[in-house]
Amino acid sequence: MSPTTSSTPWGEPRLWWTAGAVLALVGAGVLFIGIRGSDHPLPGPVPSAAAVRSATTTPAPSGQPMLAALTTARSLPRTLRIPAIGLTVPLSTLGLDADGSVQVPSGIVQAGWFRLGPTPGQIGSAVILGHVDNYTGPGVFFKLRTLAAGDEVDVDLADGITARFVVNTVVMYPKSAFPAYRVYASHGSSALQLVTCGGTFDHPTGSYQSNVVAYTSLVAVGATPSQAAGTVATRG
Repeated sequence: MSPTTSSTPWGEPRLWWTAGAVLALVGAGVLFIGIRGSDHPLPGPVPSAAAVRSATTTPAPSGQPMLAALTTARSLPRTLRIPAIGLTVPLSTLGLDADGSVQVPSGIVQAGWFRLGPTPGQIGSAVILGHVDNYTGPGVFFKLRTLAAGDEVDVDLADGITARFVVNTVVMYPKSAFPAYRVYASHGSSALQLVTCGGTFDHPTGSYQSNVVAYTSLVAVGATPSQAAGTVATRG
């Protein structure tokens, strides 16, 4: 995972929702989402905006009672802060390109929120995407893989509220086994998933072979604090 490699988080140039193979989940209206690099597509269906919105409101499975949920109102995320890796970055808004592919951040030091899902703090799984590196150096999520359970992830929203999450786990998946339902679907609580690339870099295809996902859960909601002066302590 050298900073001199030339890739985006999802292969050579972008993350795609592959068109055609749409799979409806019984009773949930959720569509699986596939991820591929530009040269070697992996099987997976395309989500519609309606399907993603349906996923955010899917009730907890039968036999798993839903607890009273901590939530925020829908409000655009403005800033992502992860103190453990010294990261404070403004967030862009990502949608779908005309060809059905997901927009990705325009630069490696930018991160973007996928707007067809919930905003961070709403019930469901909000997703923020970021690059790991390219030939110029580390990207915004270069240190994402170093996060540990209990690390704090804060998202400042446009309405003046901060949604505070804590990391549950960080997992690396082969791109051929990316768990789209787990990452994007609603599971009855407020979650935030952070996604980038990782693992072995395949030079012939110009693509990383895996994805890194940091799973987090909402633990607090409050007024956005004023930014304190000075540097943030990091874990290296």
